[in-house]
Amino acid sequence: MQARLFSGSRLAPTYAANQVTKPFPFNAFYPEFDAPQVDVSSWRLEVSGLVADKTAWTVERLRTLPQARQITRHICIEGWSAIGDWRGVSLKTFLQRIGADTTARFVGFKCADRYHSSLDMASALHPQTLLALDFGNEALPTANGFPLRLIVPTKLGFKSAKHVAAIFVTNTNPGGYWEDQGYNWFSGI
Repeated sequence: MQARLFSGSRLAPTYAANQVTKPFPFNAFYPEFDAPQVDVSSWRLEVSGLVADKTAWTVERLRTLPQARQITRHICIEGWSAIGDWRGVSLKTFLQRIGADTTARFVGFKCADRYHSSLDMASALHPQTLLALDFGNEALPTANGFPLRLIVPTKLGFKSAKHVAAIFVTNTNPGGYWEDQGYNWFSGI
């Protein structure tokens, strides 16, 4: 039912720069001191599944794609929210660039912190779904997903995977860390 109500053209609210929550809260299934220390010089974003170009991407290469900025609210299932200033590449732009089969049903994400999640293709193609490289004018802090974080302001916060290391396109629902433990898979807001 949630997927039927979802609109690819309805935008989540946006906010002014002076409303950004600083510092942006840390939240994960582990304590902050266990956040992965990713070496950006060797980090590569793996691409697989129903895509034409499976070449791995560096942060520098991601920065060559058109960059977008959005100031949106992250709503945690635990009852708190925070406003973030996110900058990076539209997931739709990235999927088009790699020749993803956008008629496929799902886009999955594997992360450096052992987290994983997935989106339906309509949510992946939403204009506000972002592969964030920066928070404000600086690279993402480790606590918030360095070097790459998924931002999905039309979903609950656990869908915004941090430390993304791999993206794959598939017709088989890949589930997710919390989804596999009973959380609502669609989780639209």
